[in-house]
Amino acid sequence: MRLRSRTTPAPLLAAIAAAVLISSMAAASARAQDPLKVAPTMYKLLFENERVRVMEVTFKPGERIAPHAHPDHFVYVAAGGSLTITAGEKTMDAELKPGQVIWIAAESHWAVNNGKTDVRLVVTELKEPSRSDAPVPKSSN
Repeated sequence: MRLRSRTTPAPLLAAIAAAVLISSMAAASARAQDPLKVAPTMYKLLFENERVRVMEVTFKPGERIAPHAHPDHFVYVAAGGSLTITAGEKTMDAELKPGQVIWIAAESHWAVNNGKTDVRLVVTELKEPSRSDAPVPKSSN
């Protein structure tokens, strides 16, 4: 008996690669859910319309939120403190000050309050698509 070597046709390889990518994206999406569903005792919906969603977040010392996702959003720090935020392979320690406003591009992350005080935030998510491809306005002189 003679064995033949076979090569997988390029269209089949592309289909397999696409299936793997879709599967991994679905798994990531399943892990990174809506923060209101992941942490209903920490996140409270304050306002929502077709353009934005505004939530109040309270992290007690030692409290951790499971992986969740946000579209482009900004955070207003109502009561500061220390959070450790992990997004993918990157971990950042954040010392938040009251009155601080932070812009965060769309991402999935999880966080823990590693301080000794409650951290209170107001998170405003933008429902419009990211505008990273929008043209930069010309300055007038």
